[in-house]
Amino acid sequence: MAAFVDEVLAAASAAIGVPLADSHDLGGSERSAVRRCWTSDGGTVVVKTYPDSAEGRESFAAEAAGLALTGDAGTGPRLLAASQPDRLIVMTDLGSGPSLADLLLGGSADAAAEAVLAWARACGELAVATAGREAELVSLLARHRIAPESGLAAHWLERRIGEIPEILAELSIPAPAGLAADLAEVATIVRFGRYPVFSPGDICPDNNLLAERRVMFVDYENAEFHSAFMDAAYLRMPFSTCWCVFRLPDSLQRSAERAYRDFVSRIHPDLRNDAVWHLGLRRAVAAWTLHAMTYLLDRALLADQPTIDDGRAAPTKRQLLRYRWRQLIDELAPVPGASIGPEFPALDALARQLLASTEHWQVADLPLYPAFRSDA
Repeated sequence: MAAFVDEVLAAASAAIGVPLADSHDLGGSERSAVRRCWTSDGGTVVVKTYPDSAEGRESFAAEAAGLALTGDAGTGPRLLAASQPDRLIVMTDLGSGPSLADLLLGGSADAAAEAVLAWARACGELAVATAGREAELVSLLARHRIAPESGLAAHWLERRIGEIPEILAELSIPAPAGLAADLAEVATIVRFGRYPVFSPGDICPDNNLLAERRVMFVDYENAEFHSAFMDAAYLRMPFSTCWCVFRLPDSLQRSAERAYRDFVSRIHPDLRNDAVWHLGLRRAVAAWTLHAMTYLLDRALLADQPTIDDGRAAPTKRQLLRYRWRQLIDELAPVPGASIGPEFPALDALARQLLASTEHWQVADLPLYPAFRSDA
């Protein structure tokens, strides 16, 4: 480990052009390692490294490009240096403030609510600041990409949605008639096209820091332009891909969604139309729900465990899946008074079927985030 740290310090020093000494492990994930390093004048920078794998190389390119694109937006760190040979990025240090996840899981109700609204505004501000810069991001990705792209034509989330029939077959779960057509239609929300916004990609509540009452995003490993509905669904669901999913108070959820919608409607005025907004959100919620099934369903059928097992507050896999299925049914429900059935009837049937077949799990309903519980 000491040798690895020495190598990182040497490579980061060479990349930024000033000597760096000492460092503190800030964690990271299987996809990256993050360290705070000190300069000779007592300042600090953050150094991030990526594994020598196809995923690591793509994460490096996306993060370098995303940081370069958004450096002047004031919603995240600025890129100071990037080294392709070392798969290493040096960025400004935003400090050690709490994340949105910290406040939702252990803060006061007022502080958590304020942070949720700040998070929604930050997503919207970033979308507005980067509007129309798709070609610039493509150029930056090409500059930082270490190797040619994988050549896979479909977006990774579209590919995950396409795995659902195979997953159901492997688990001996009958697929309702018409499911393939519903899946294909839901996948259209993922494809780049209408209502694009820039997003850091993984905008879970722990991938940010609160600094001076503003939310600053710190993970750009999946930076891209995608449909505004993909980020809006994080507020509707909430937090489509996070490990720390609990419920938000209804009024707060609606206020946060409205705040984000107000920003992205400046770029795409059609999003002020309720019919357009809710149609897109239904597809995004369905897409993210299907995504959750690709990595939770098989394990949840075997046993129930927390979504993260390190002592932090988290739902169980079974809790989360049943909550997602109920919410999907609600999202797909027809407008009151309509003469037609639910949108995506096969998906609706699948969610109902899964809820019925897992009733014996007997898990508690998903509670509010700890910050909003009466005993918090």
